[in-house]
Amino acid sequence: MDFLRPASWEEALAAKAEHPTAVPIAGGTDVMVEINFDHRRPEYLMDLNRVGDLFEWEVGEDSVRLGASVPYTRIMEELRAELPGLALASHTVASPQIRNRGGVGGNLGTASPAGDAHPALLAAGAEVEAESVRGRRMIPIDAFYTGVKRNALEPDELIRAVHVRKADGPQQFSKAGTRNAMVIAVCAFGLALHPESRTVRTGIGSAAPTPIRATAAEQFLTAALDDGGLWGSGKVIAPAVAKQFADLCAAACSPIDDVRGTAAYRRHAVGVMARRTLTWTWESYRSTGRTTEGAA
Repeated sequence: MDFLRPASWEEALAAKAEHPTAVPIAGGTDVMVEINFDHRRPEYLMDLNRVGDLFEWEVGEDSVRLGASVPYTRIMEELRAELPGLALASHTVASPQIRNRGGVGGNLGTASPAGDAHPALLAAGAEVEAESVRGRRMIPIDAFYTGVKRNALEPDELIRAVHVRKADGPQQFSKAGTRNAMVIAVCAFGLALHPESRTVRTGIGSAAPTPIRATAAEQFLTAALDDGGLWGSGKVIAPAVAKQFADLCAAACSPIDDVRGTAAYRRHAVGVMARRTLTWTWESYRSTGRTTEGAA
């Protein structure tokens, strides 16, 4: 195995163009596990830790440009207001040591359906900034996951950053696992309310071949909130509406049985998490006084 260590982003792109099979590594959360267990033996390993741009972020008017290697710890500590769902998801990533090194770019590059960042990125509405020597392109998060541990990157492309819409309403994240730390998700759920557009977005992890959104559930809840005038009145969501939303989220899943949990359990857990996160986000929305008629 040859080790590549570019000193700049330009050197990294040139190295990736020359060696398309090179596997990038920054935090090493997933890659080193696969190498240690001899599940993967890349011909080239590319260390990106000297590329400073990948560890920076910029808060714009509407979105945050998050460098691919910004550690989860920094997201938790410094971007909680702008990216609350991703900050909550970051709390659940492994141990403090791994949160100090791992970043969202690694989750996206690995594209494991169990990656903790995926539900939050789907719910918030993100775009992946991919680049090669041929140029830069923006990949909508909905189009990024193409199969089990596969993504839309071309062989010569690297992830430079993720552009995430700043929260304009409450966001939540929930994860089911066998313990509270150092655990791969049995399943996970992210929810974001977008009051400015009066829409809802979801994200589901580890309950399908790829991270997914429950689009039918989103459409149902968006219509229910509009038809009931709830965005303006701040009234409590009817239990029947919450149950239907949860049922539609569970129905969106296509899980498997594995050592972490059964398919039936995953569907059930996603439904429970959908109902709970809806309750938490809506109560947060009502309590902020952002409704036009005041909180009920």
